[in-house]
Amino acid sequence: VQLQASGGGLVQAGGSLRLSCADSGRTFSNYVMGWFRQAPGMEREFVSAISWTGRRTNYANSVKGRFSCSRDNAKNTVYLQMNSLEPADTAVYYCAAADQWGTTTLADFGYWGQGTQVTVSS
Repeated sequence: VQLQASGGGLVQAGGSLRLSCADSGRTFSNYVMGWFRQAPGMEREFVSAISWTGRRTNYANSVKGRFSCSRDNAKNTVYLQMNSLEPADTAVYYCAAADQWGTTTLADFGYWGQGTQVTVSS
């Protein structure tokens, strides 16, 4: 698994961004995919996860109803659609892969992308 995240940028509050994370490997569909974020001076935190087929999703309470996670296994890509962005969403966003569903723990995600910066201005 080799993950590459993209799509970050600067957006005004209330705006939208879509992050993408592509896997250059051949086993993408074997993994649960997750998104995490880390704001300056803060610990990395769980944002969202999606099951192997995409039928199940999980979200942190802080983004529920605003963010939507999806995946396209034919393209080896997972997406995070972020709407109604707030300054508190400013962070570096990371995609990650896990073997099991139902976890929000960083240690359970064994593969990580390099992160993409999202900045929301007020």
